Amino acid sequence: MHIGLIGGIGPAATEFYYRNMAQASIAAGRRMELTIVHADSRELIQNLIDDAPDKQAEIFLGFTRRLQAAGAEAVAVTSIAGHFCIREFEALSPLPVINAIPEIEAELVNRGLRRVGLLGTRVVMQSRLYGGVSAVEVVMPQGHSLDATHNAYVSMATAGQADDQQRELLFSIGNDLCQKQGAEAVLLAGTDLFLAFEGRECGFPTIDSARVHIDALIRESMKPSPNQR
Repeated sequence: MHIGLIGGIGPAATEFYYRNMAQASIAAGRRMELTIVHADSRELIQNLIDDAPDKQAEIFLGFTRRLQAAGAEAVAVTSIAGHFCIREFEALSPLPVINAIPEIEAELVNRGLRRVGLLGTRVVMQSRLYGGVSAVEVVMPQGHSLDATHNAYVSMATAGQADDQQRELLFSIGNDLCQKQGAEAVLLAGTDLFLAFEGRECGFPTIDSARVHIDALIRESMKPSPNQR
């Protein structure tokens, strides 16, 4: 199946999706059908601040029409922040939307987790993934730690890289979620968090929302084209 990605929010996360999907396709001995468009993260952040999901969904609709014209048969947004308008987008999209949030909740349930910590942007943490995760208890950083997590995430996503100070901060806050708030694992609820965590020993169990979403996209990409069924 030809997958269309709405990327650019931010570019590092988009590259992470592309790289992992390409590697899976090579490992399976298949030719990957993939098209990526670039959304403006500044525009999305402003619509998020303005609480304008309908406006952002219309923007995503325009990108989806472009992807559809390129042959895409399903679409996904490579950003958890971009999922703030996912319901509105699903209602408009001419293509099936591969929504990350149900995939993430299913992963948490499949792992048998009961209490999970969240790291991500302020709105993602405070809304508990836009109200999309209800099967497990969710805890998040409090007070200054909440603001520090948000600021570190935004800085990383903007720069496309993590420094040692940001990494140390996120590891410390994640450890507190487990040791002080009883989280059994920490959900990396932002698709750029791999910048800090990939290949590192952080001292606590993690679930990377980007990898969960990527795995779902890989499964869909391996299916026959609807036109061939």
